[in-house]
Amino acid sequence: MVIAGIVALPLVGVASSLFTLQADLWRHLADTQLVDIFFNTLVLLLVVGFGTTIIGAGTAWLVTMCSFPGSRLLQWALLLPLVLPTYIIGYAYADLLAFAGPVQGALRQATGWSRGDYWFPDLGSAGGVALLFTLVLYPYVYLAARTAFLTQSHALIEASRILGHGPWRTFFGVGLPLARPAIAAGVVLALLEALADFGTVQYYGVQTLTTAIYRTWYGLGNREGAAQIALVLIAIAGLLILVERRSRGRARYSIASNLRHQGDPAELRSWMAAAALLACTLPIVVGFVVPTLHLAQLAWRSGAVVGDSRFLGDALNSLGLAAAAAVIIVALALFLSYAGRLVRRRALNRLIEFAALGYAIPGAVIAVGILLPLALADHGIDRLSRAILGLPSGLLLSGTAFALLLAYTVRFLAVGLANIAPGLAAIDPAMDASARVLGAGPREVLRRIHLPLLRGPMLTAAVVAFVEVMKELPATLLIRPFNLDTLAIGVYRFASDERLAQAAVGSIVIVVVSLAPVIVLSRAIAARRR
Repeated sequence: MVIAGIVALPLVGVASSLFTLQADLWRHLADTQLVDIFFNTLVLLLVVGFGTTIIGAGTAWLVTMCSFPGSRLLQWALLLPLVLPTYIIGYAYADLLAFAGPVQGALRQATGWSRGDYWFPDLGSAGGVALLFTLVLYPYVYLAARTAFLTQSHALIEASRILGHGPWRTFFGVGLPLARPAIAAGVVLALLEALADFGTVQYYGVQTLTTAIYRTWYGLGNREGAAQIALVLIAIAGLLILVERRSRGRARYSIASNLRHQGDPAELRSWMAAAALLACTLPIVVGFVVPTLHLAQLAWRSGAVVGDSRFLGDALNSLGLAAAAAVIIVALALFLSYAGRLVRRRALNRLIEFAALGYAIPGAVIAVGILLPLALADHGIDRLSRAILGLPSGLLLSGTAFALLLAYTVRFLAVGLANIAPGLAAIDPAMDASARVLGAGPREVLRRIHLPLLRGPMLTAAVVAFVEVMKELPATLLIRPFNLDTLAIGVYRFASDERLAQAAVGSIVIVVVSLAPVIVLSRAIAARRR
């Protein structure tokens, strides 16, 4: 409870803004952009939720339960869009699909058309931005769904087929319901990421709650008003989680230990194999290959060198922070999930859920919620140090990487909980009871039973947290110590100056650095079948 309270402390700081009257701000928003904000937010939720579910769960089932040409390669290739930040794919497609870009230029050259002679889709809308989000965020659902499908027994699948159910009915009647908690958790993560995005929606001029927060904060200088708008994001996030959990009712999704064995995937042939290959390849091409190749072309034209000391230094900083944050997030998520399983107190579970809502809050708001209490603590330590030692202590908390790691933990703890909690819930409680009867304590049960079964969810949580920290921009920009830059900060600075070619170099480095752990993750998950 103490750990959950510490993680939730910045959220309490944001919630304290309710004691400040902001009637003029809300009246101004209602008169100008509030309708557009909520309409765009609704479009983002619907399109991203539906799109990530279809692509993530569908491709996960195909590469896990079916065998077709290229399926083993696609198992890890489907994770590739995960390494692309939403703002980077937004920059890439904005340049690709612009009137003066290569796509429309080639179209006019081939047809002889000019401006006004043809219609071309515009990504500068809520629907267009939601499609970009879907291309990048579906791996959240794919990771969770594939991990869940791998834990399902082929005995259940074969029983469904023996009863005369075809592949589609087996998928919707057996596979999908058993994987529902994990899929829902992945969808919620994708929706929270879409809600909290700033770079992409700001670049395309789409009004959302996040852009309203930044404009209120930086444009009007109203921090309390921005925090109140952030509370709306928290309320939406809490509503999403509540709806999903209420929809389960009293259903349970654990699988008996004697059914945890795998069989060979079903072999697809002819047109079915071709359709499966196309369905799994298309998201990779559109969500990773096309924007990455365009960014690589821009980086090559810029003349910058990836091996330059500036990029190497930023890469090392990003790697160190991401690795440390991933370890902390997984450890805390495991501790809190296991504590909730043991204690089963409603107050503790509500506190854990509240602490996980940081994923719905923009990084800049979390930064302020962290900097204020840490700054007060630093002043207190400094006064104590001067009184006892006669020496100033400096900024021991707010001016070091400690504040940055705390911000990452608050921001991405939901990533760890969303992967580890469903995995823990899928473990049959009878296994715990049997171990207790044999004299094993809670620590031994965790070490000898739960940890081996949670290797997949823990690795998933670690890799997702690692990649997310690599891409995190607002919190890093505000909290980072002096002379500590990351790859995300470098990309943002170049893109803000409309130097997309230079920004492409840092973007490629982020992709390269993030690729290795993603491939390792996919292979580790695949090894669970053997």
